[in-house]
Amino acid sequence: MVSEAVQKVLELSGFDSLNPVQKQAVDSGLLEDGNMVIASPTASGKTMIAEFAALDAIKKNKKVIYIVPLKALATEKFNEFKEKYEPLGVKVALSIGDLDSSDPWLANCDLIIVTSEKLDSLMRHGMPWAEMIGLIVIDEIHLLDSPNRGPTLEIVMTRLMQIANPKILGLSATINNYKELASWLNAKAVKSDYRPVDLYTGVCYDGEVSFQPKRELKLKEGTLEELVDDTLSKNKQSLVFVSTRRSAESVAERLGRGLSKKLSTEEKEKLKELSKKILKSVDNPTKQCKRIADCIENGTAFHHAGLISKQRTLIENSFREGLLKVITATPTLSFGLNLPAHRVIIRDLKRFSSFSGMTYLPALEIMQMAGRAGRPKYDTEGEAILLAKNKNEANYAWDNYILGDPENIYSKLGVEPVLRTHVLALISSGITPTKTDLFKFFSKTFYAHQKGGMNDIQLILERVLTSLQQSKFIVIGDGQIEEQEEQSEFKSAAQMVSTNGEELKPSRIGKRVSELYIDPLSANHLIEKLQYAERKGTSAFGILQMISNTIEMKPLLSIRKGDMESINEIAVKEEHNLTDRMPTPWDIEYDDFIRSIKTAAMFSGWIDEAGENKILEAFGVTPGELHARLSNSDWILYASQELALLLALKDVIKDIKKLRIRIKNGIKEELIPLVRLKGIGRTRARILFNFGITSIDKLRKSPSERIAKLIGEKTAKSIKEQLGEEII
Repeated sequence: MVSEAVQKVLELSGFDSLNPVQKQAVDSGLLEDGNMVIASPTASGKTMIAEFAALDAIKKNKKVIYIVPLKALATEKFNEFKEKYEPLGVKVALSIGDLDSSDPWLANCDLIIVTSEKLDSLMRHGMPWAEMIGLIVIDEIHLLDSPNRGPTLEIVMTRLMQIANPKILGLSATINNYKELASWLNAKAVKSDYRPVDLYTGVCYDGEVSFQPKRELKLKEGTLEELVDDTLSKNKQSLVFVSTRRSAESVAERLGRGLSKKLSTEEKEKLKELSKKILKSVDNPTKQCKRIADCIENGTAFHHAGLISKQRTLIENSFREGLLKVITATPTLSFGLNLPAHRVIIRDLKRFSSFSGMTYLPALEIMQMAGRAGRPKYDTEGEAILLAKNKNEANYAWDNYILGDPENIYSKLGVEPVLRTHVLALISSGITPTKTDLFKFFSKTFYAHQKGGMNDIQLILERVLTSLQQSKFIVIGDGQIEEQEEQSEFKSAAQMVSTNGEELKPSRIGKRVSELYIDPLSANHLIEKLQYAERKGTSAFGILQMISNTIEMKPLLSIRKGDMESINEIAVKEEHNLTDRMPTPWDIEYDDFIRSIKTAAMFSGWIDEAGENKILEAFGVTPGELHARLSNSDWILYASQELALLLALKDVIKDIKKLRIRIKNGIKEELIPLVRLKGIGRTRARILFNFGITSIDKLRKSPSERIAKLIGEKTAKSIKEQLGEEII
C-alpha cells in the first residue's frame, strides 16, 4: 500500500508508479524512523525520493531542511517545490543570502532550501525552531569529499545530529564507500544502478567510438565537430565539457560556424532575440558579452562562472526549450543543475594543477558529467563520449572511466585553516563549553569515523585553541588571556591539554567574528588594520587593499605579463594610504601584496564608474567574476564595519559605509545622495549630476518635465512620489 505522501508526490510529478530505485527506498523504510543514504546514478529519481520523505514529515508537523551545494541549484529547487507544493498549503522558503542574519521568518516555513554555508550561519545565530526539524535532506552528499564545501557540510551535519537529532536522508551519486558514509550516520544504505534513460558511455579514438554496453559508432576522423554534427542529424542536443573558460568560448565559436547553416529561419529569428537579451543583461556589454551573443545567433553558447547570473539563466532555459543546440561548459555545470542533453562529449580528460601539472580528472567527476546524458521524458537513451588524444589516453579512459569504479570519498576536515572558523563557532554557540565537549563533538565527525579515532585531529584542535586564545577571540580556563608558547608538533595531545584550562568561552568580539562568518585570521588582520586606519587615516583605496588581503577574497587577481610596472606605480602612489607596509621585492609576502594592489585597483576602477567592458580590458575580469567579487567585497566591508563598531572606530565606520554604497552602485562619492532613491542607479545618477541636478534638494526643485527628458517619464514620476513622501 503506497502512503498518502508518496501517492501525492507521484500525482503532482505526473507519474503513476514508483521506479525501481524509489520502490527500493520506500521498501527499505524511507518513511519509517531512521536515516538513509541512497547512492544511485544522476537522473535516477532521487529528488522525488526526498519529496516523499519531505511531504511525509510535513504532514507530521515537522520542518524539512533541504541542503544543496550551489545557490543556483537552491533557486532551481525552490521554484520547482514552490510551484508543486504551495497549493497544498506547504510553505516553501529559500535561504541562501545574508550570512549575518538568523532569518527569523523561517520559523513559519515547512520546507526550507539552503546551502550548507547558509545553514551553518543560521546555527551560529541560533535557530529557536531547530527542535521542529524532522528531516534533513542532503543533496550531493558525496561533496563531503570537496576541500571547499566538504568541511562545512560535515560540521553542519554533526551539529544537527547533536542539537536536533532529525532524520537524515543523504542523496549521492554512485560512490564506492557509500556504506561507510551510511555507517557514520547510522543509516540504511540503499544502492541502485537504475536509470530511467539507458546510458551508453564510450571512448572516441581514431575515428571510432566504442561504447559500454557494447555498440560502435564509425566516424571519418573522430573529431568534436563530427560528433556534434552526428547529434544534430538526429535532431538532438549536445553538452560539451572542456577544462577552461577560454576553451569553452573558443569551442562554442568554432562549432557555431558550422551549425548556423543548419538552423531554420524561425530558429534564427528566436536566437537573434535571445542574443539581444544577452547583450542587454549588462549596462555596458563587454567583449565577452558580444562573443556569447554572436555564438547564440549561431545556435551555440558557452557556460561558465564568467557570465552573470541572468545570462546563465537565459542560456539554460533556452537549452531546455531546445532552441540552443550546443552548450560548451566547464565541469562545474555537471554538479547539480538539471541541464540534460542527448549526448555529452567530454573533450578534456585532464586539467592543470599548480601542484602536479596536467592530471587526469577523478572518475567521480567524469561520471557526474556523463550523467547529464539522456533527457527523461524526451530520450530512451543517452550517450556520453570521452575524446582521447592518443592511444594511451584512450586505454586509460576505458580502464578507469568506462570500466573503473568511482573513488572513495574522504573527509577534508582535518586541516587547521578549515578548523579555525568552525571551532570558534562551536565555542561561540555554546555547543562545546569545555575542551572535553569539543573533543567529543569532533569524535562524532566523519573524519574521526574514517580515521578510527581522535589522535590526529586532537593535536590540530589544540593548536587552533591556542591561536584563538592568542587572538583574544576565546578564553580558556580561568579567563586569563595570555600569550602561550608555540606548541611543539612532537608533543602528544595528552601533554598539550591544560590541566586548569578546561572551560572554553568566547570573548565578545570572538562571538561577533563567528556570527560574521569570516575566518578568525581574517578578523585578526581586519582588527589590526582598522585600528591603524583610525589612528593614521586612510582612503577608499587603502580600505579596498585591506579587505583584498583577507582569506575570503582569494584568489586575488593574477599578475599578467606587463602588469608589474603599472601595479608598482599604483602601489607607490597609494603607499601613504595603505594600512600594510609595502614589502620589498625579495620579501616572501611581496607577491600577495602586489596581487592585492591589483585587486584593489580593479575595485577602485569600478567605484570610479568604469563599466564592465573597461574592467575586462584593464584587468581581465569578466562580468560574472566582477559581480561575484563585488558581492564578496561587500561581505568583507560589512564585517569590517561591524568590527569597527565594536571597537568604536567612528571615522572608519563612516568611510566604510560610504564605500559600501559606492561598491554596490559603482559610483564616485558625489553620486551617493542620488542613488539612495529607488530607480536611480549609476547611469541615471550620472546623467542627472552632469546636468546640474547634484543633490536631493535640486532634484526636488527640478520640474518633472525636465527630469523625464533626462531619465524617462516613468522613473521621473517614481522619484517625485518618493520625494513627496519625504515632504509629508
